[in-house]
Amino acid sequence: MNYRNLGTSDVKVSEISFGCWTMGGLNWVNGSPNGWANVDEDDITAGIKAALDAGVNHFDNADVYGNGRAERMLARVFDKLGVKSTDYIIATKIGHFPGTAEHAYEPAHIRHQCEQSLINLKRDYLDIYYFHHGDFGKDAKYLEEAAVTMDKLIEEGKVRIKGQSAYSADDFERAVPVVKPQVLQSWAHALDDQFVRPGSRVSNLMEKHGMTFVAFSPLAQARLLDKYNPDNPPQFEPGDHRRGSGAFSAEAIAELKPKLEKLKARFGSTTEDLAAVALNYVLAQPHVACVIPGFRNERQARCNLAADGRALSADDLKFVQETLR
Repeated sequence: MNYRNLGTSDVKVSEISFGCWTMGGLNWVNGSPNGWANVDEDDITAGIKAALDAGVNHFDNADVYGNGRAERMLARVFDKLGVKSTDYIIATKIGHFPGTAEHAYEPAHIRHQCEQSLINLKRDYLDIYYFHHGDFGKDAKYLEEAAVTMDKLIEEGKVRIKGQSAYSADDFERAVPVVKPQVLQSWAHALDDQFVRPGSRVSNLMEKHGMTFVAFSPLAQARLLDKYNPDNPPQFEPGDHRRGSGAFSAEAIAELKPKLEKLKARFGSTTEDLAAVALNYVLAQPHVACVIPGFRNERQARCNLAADGRALSADDLKFVQETLR
């Protein structure tokens, strides 16, 4: 397994790291679904063991994943496996779970959630703490105080590295000069690499400030693995954020399928082959420190790990871009 620095820090994360969103299961926040189909903890344990055995050293979590369930599960799994979580890089986030606060970025709420995440994860400090999104209220009302609060958490030794997650270039450009994070996070995959492609606004921002990027959804939520059938599109339970998403409609799956056939003809037809292409496409982009695909079990974990050591050539990258755009 190869490792890359987070920003200008001396912290190195495995190129293939693991995201923990699925571990939260079905979930709602403020009446909106934001979870995944429930998982079996024994399956998750087997998947994490495979990851640790392969050299994965970084796991990405959030307070909103199951409203604490994913954080607590990760801590239990480390205990079951007899390893110390402090030997690994653990990230979590604040922002999508407001609790009883008017806004999740109120300083008191940030502090409360940081303490609760430390309890859930059985840690004295968080390796990486992200603002989970770029909405700091009307006219960025909470931005300045939120940034100050994060800096105080670092001064107190409760956070090592601060991060900023967001879903638009505008939000990144607004938050970065104030928050001064070392690492950014958002989606990046071969169907949509707007934040990491060379010359993009966010890529230029990372270049200017010496930041790196953690890419979630590098498999486009498994759409790049050719696992869905347009004749029998997936049905998702209430509480699963994918329910009702047009990306999983029969039409969208049918449109993508012939493109994936071209990838399979060039790179191989197994799930592992397609995962390797998707993950290494993102890892080839400037400033990307790691990808954080999700997983539900050992099989999915091993598919993620199959990307290790299978870098794409310049011609391969061009082929993927031209095929999927």
